[in-house]
Amino acid sequence: MAELNKKHGHLALFTSSIVFGLNIPIARTIIPDTVDPFLMTFLRMFGAAALFWTVSLFTKKEFVPRKDILLFFSSAVFAIVINQASFIVGLSKTSPIDASLVVTLSPVITMLLAAIFIKEPVTPVKTLGILIGASGALVLILSSSHNESGGSLAGNLFVLLSVTSYALYLTLFKNLISRYSSITSMKWMFLFATILTYPMSHKAIAETDFTTFDTSVYLRIGYVVALATFFTYMLIPVGQKTLRPTTISMYNYLQPIAASFVAVAIGMDRFGWNKIISTVLVFTGVYMVTQSKSCVQLNKEKALRKKIL
Repeated sequence: MAELNKKHGHLALFTSSIVFGLNIPIARTIIPDTVDPFLMTFLRMFGAAALFWTVSLFTKKEFVPRKDILLFFSSAVFAIVINQASFIVGLSKTSPIDASLVVTLSPVITMLLAAIFIKEPVTPVKTLGILIGASGALVLILSSSHNESGGSLAGNLFVLLSVTSYALYLTLFKNLISRYSSITSMKWMFLFATILTYPMSHKAIAETDFTTFDTSVYLRIGYVVALATFFTYMLIPVGQKTLRPTTISMYNYLQPIAASFVAVAIGMDRFGWNKIISTVLVFTGVYMVTQSKSCVQLNKEKALRKKIL
């Protein structure tokens, strides 16, 4: 049963990574020229909150004690508010290439934070897996840069803040998320995120003339809100319940691959060896991190050695 749950976790993270991988190029086409970054952040929070609370009306109710509601508030700050706001602002100031490069640091940061806060072991296999996965993502990203990144230090630092904030969420709130369904967890987190992001978004909301948006803009906003936010955040807790934080963060490496293959499918890019090599390296890295031993496994082996001696 545990193995089956892990398979569900991997499938959920694989799917969410593909959907979110397309979010960078799609969002970048309308941010910041058409849609203000703070407006987009609020639309994501409000839209996802509305969808999660609506779905919760048709699902099994779960009692959430006050102490866990406070924890959901804290998790919303790290997982959504800081993570999404800083990413959107960073993306508006830098290029998709640079943003993707910074995101490749996510598993490294997560591994270090998990080692500090939940004593997740930093094994040679895990470290090598992260490096192999990162090299795969970098092969694809750098081969697509055409030497014109258009990035900026300020934008890259905002994306780094986003990555670090989410890594803290993965390590600090795993037990909280494991106690509830995805719908229950996310409806509270996005409710708090909406409240917290409104003050910083108020000016952008007030100054935006929504009648100037054409259908294509609304469709892209719809993708960011309904798929890259609501759908992905409903899937991520499935992985959090059964997989370790570092394993979850490794799926970030699939995002540039997903975007690249879709670009090939719609004729915006060509299929080349760089994509094959990148895909093989990323999946190899993810597999190695998945196979690395957990703290529980290492402790069992240590206890067994003591018995033998």
